[in-house]
Amino acid sequence: MSWQLAQTFWVGGLWMLHFVLLPALERMGWAPLLVEDVTQVLRPLLVGFAAFCIALQLLVLMQAVGVGRCARDFRGQLLLMALVAAGCFFGLRGLLPQSPAFWPVFAYLAMAVLGVVLVLQPTPRTD
Repeated sequence: MSWQLAQTFWVGGLWMLHFVLLPALERMGWAPLLVEDVTQVLRPLLVGFAAFCIALQLLVLMQAVGVGRCARDFRGQLLLMALVAAGCFFGLRGLLPQSPAFWPVFAYLAMAVLGVVLVLQPTPRTD
């Protein structure tokens, strides 16, 4: 149950922010700078929360399939890639603060796509 709950929070949250909330704010007529401010505040918070949920899912997977098999399991590989994407999101924001927001947004969307692929995988079972 913790696997599905964590997955719902981080995958659903990433998709809701980028594809529902921010476009809705723009459609409501909010000023572009105000929408950008909301984006600059919420996106890092959500990526940090997603990284926490990903770590929780990794722990659940390690318990289900074992520590040694976790990196060979496709779900484990997806989770590790999502953690790397979260690290890239924060690393690129810190290293290139004046650059265009392409790379952090790319890392954010990579996390979202990895999450959707993870949703399509079976839930790990502890037998």
